[in-house]
Amino acid sequence: MKKYYSLAETADIVGKSKETLRRWDKEGILNAVREPVSNYRVYRKTDVQLLLGSMFDEVIENEVSNFVEPEYEYTVLELFAGAGGLGIGLEKAGIKCVALNEIDKWACETLRNNRPNWNVLEGDIKDFNFSEYRNKVDVVTGGFPCQAFSYAGKKLGLNDARGTLFYEFARVVQEVNPAICIGENVRGLLSHEKGKTLQGMISILDEIGYRVVPVKVLKAIHYRVPQKRERLILVGVRKDINIDFNYPKPHKRIYNLEDALKKGSLFDTDVPKSSGAKYPSYKKKVLDMIPPKGYWRDLPEDIQKEYMGGSFYLGGGKTGMARRIGWDEPSLTLTCSPAQKQTERCHPEETRPFTVREYARIQTFPDEWKFAGSLAQQYKQIGNAVPVNLGQEVGYAIVKFLNNYYSDKFSKVNKAYNLSR
Repeated sequence: MKKYYSLAETADIVGKSKETLRRWDKEGILNAVREPVSNYRVYRKTDVQLLLGSMFDEVIENEVSNFVEPEYEYTVLELFAGAGGLGIGLEKAGIKCVALNEIDKWACETLRNNRPNWNVLEGDIKDFNFSEYRNKVDVVTGGFPCQAFSYAGKKLGLNDARGTLFYEFARVVQEVNPAICIGENVRGLLSHEKGKTLQGMISILDEIGYRVVPVKVLKAIHYRVPQKRERLILVGVRKDINIDFNYPKPHKRIYNLEDALKKGSLFDTDVPKSSGAKYPSYKKKVLDMIPPKGYWRDLPEDIQKEYMGGSFYLGGGKTGMARRIGWDEPSLTLTCSPAQKQTERCHPEETRPFTVREYARIQTFPDEWKFAGSLAQQYKQIGNAVPVNLGQEVGYAIVKFLNNYYSDKFSKVNKAYNLSR
């Protein structure tokens, strides 16, 4: 086994944040040393072993780390950027955002307030030309909405997708010519139009010069996110690049609501106090009857029928209705409106929706990331976001791919140079 661990690897092993490890270094609890070439903090295996004692071998055996250091400066152009969940995650993985496009004015204000150095391009993507970034950006990302296409022929082409936001995503990829493009969407894209929509997207990326890696749905709970959320990832690699892209390995530890809202291995402090939505008095009376981890089936039958209305007689488990989350489980997928009927996410102890900062914690946003706009706008931004930690893990996979790509590229350049001498 290797003798040193990086800051990120050590954080995973001891179950603490990087900020805690930096503080421990200053306080002499766990001292770091500097790697002589990069000057990055690294930790001696023996020091980590001494800190953890007999737990060490068990922790190492179960350890999963996707961390990889960027060997060069990598850049990303982000489309449909929202409030920055993916942007922060990629930044944490070491990828620099050169520009972010977003149409929602409150999300744009959020981005500008938190990252004044980010180039936020506010407005409809259709109104922007991105040719200035051609061959200057390594990655283009985009959480484009899922829209139906007009199928003009047997094989959907770029022109057939005009008027959809995926067309705009593909247009920008074509203009910028990055080494890799990453699209993300809801799991439902797999079955949208009986799978034809996804196949159309794949054929369009093929048409503009990108081979699509087998599509994968990533479960956020496997990537340090205390939430049962799923995101479909669509990866296109430029056809002249013969390098494989590998998805991040799933972590073995599953974080729960207590990890999200209380001081522990995910966060250094309890969740900060903040404003939040409230339930109407009738709904509060109903949810008062629900125990932690319970839902509508825990109500008396007459109240079930009254509260659920016609939904009571429909099929399916309807496990999101009148649902109170337990401390020892991950949250259900957060929605854009925490008090709406049929998707309740009630606090474990108090009969109320999660506050804005609790919402942000469940999406693994840092506490210092502030959201602009009204309460409803803040919930919407958080609910729509890619969880930050999931974005970071995907970012590591991108960095690993780009490290391999540039290593191979420069090796070929050097070989050609040496042969020509």
